[in-house]
Parts: sequence; structure tokens; C-alpha cells
Amino acid sequence: MAQIPATTSESATSSSAGQFLIVQLQEEAFGLDITVVREIIAYVAPTPVPMMPNFVLGVINLRGQVVPVIDMARRFGRKPTTIYKRSCIIILDFVEDEQRQRLGVVVDAVNEVIEFSAQQIEVPPQFGTGLRTDFLHGMGKIEGRFIVLLEIKKVLSIEEMAQLVALRGTEIETDDQTG
Repeated sequence: MAQIPATTSESATSSSAGQFLIVQLQEEAFGLDITVVREIIAYVAPTPVPMMPNFVLGVINLRGQVVPVIDMARRFGRKPTTIYKRSCIIILDFVEDEQRQRLGVVVDAVNEVIEFSAQQIEVPPQFGTGLRTDFLHGMGKIEGRFIVLLEIKKVLSIEEMAQLVALRGTEIETDDQTG
């Protein structure tokens, strides 16, 4: 995978510089902090797990370890990801609340790795991206366009996903009582 330096800009921001893995998700490019990317594997159909939010596709066996797989498009409230030849699962490894988390995320394709300087990362807008603002690390500027740089630890917060599972369980209990 080629590394391409992004173009420079005069504007300074408080966002940190770094390398980002640029992925394709339903006609849009997103950047994931490369420091949390463990590996990229070909898409394999996950084993479904009952009573999970719709963005949790299931789990895969990665060399003997159970790894939950998240549909990034559904996590953003969009239609499910359609699996293509270039679709893949990105295995992410990060620490949240002093515990190591390993999750897989399904994307349409992996494009490249780009290094952004602090001057190339703008503060994310408060509206207009179609995503929650706490999901955004910043907007990376390259060749006259912007790439949404994700705050992946917020997007994949285990605590928040657990709350959604609990809420879903409440909805199922309510459905059972009314039916």
C-alpha cells in the first residue's frame, strides 16, 4: 500500500497529525487512525449473534480468538454494506477504559495510507457531515478535497454499544408483552 504525503495548508488546528488508513464506505472516503489498525483481512461472513444491534453482524474466528464484526455503514445509521470483491474486514486493536478491545469493521474497500500534518487537519464541522460530531477526529485536507477522519474509539465505544444492546433487549421484552 503506498503512502502519499498530503498537500500543505496554512491553517493550524488542535487536531493531532498522523497516518490514516483511507477506506471506502458507500461512495465516501473515511480515515482511520493507523495506530489502531492491526490487520486487514478478506471478507468472511460472520456468525450471527442473537439480540445484537443491527450494526453488529456477528463474530469471526481470527486465529482462535472471537472477534465481533461491526458494519460501519449501519453504525452510522445508513443502509447495510453491500459485499463486493474488494470488501474487507479491518481488525482494530485499541484500549478503552483500561481494557484492550479487538473488533472488526466491514468496509467496501481499503484505498491507501495518507499522512496528514496538523496543519492539514481541520476542526470538524458541528453539522452537515451526516455523522455525530463526537465520531469525528477532524477533516483531512488533500488535493482540494476533504476526507472525514474518524474518532474510531468513539464510533466503536463498547460502553455505548452495550447500552444499545440493553435498549434493544427492553424493546424485545416490550414487544413480547404486547404480542
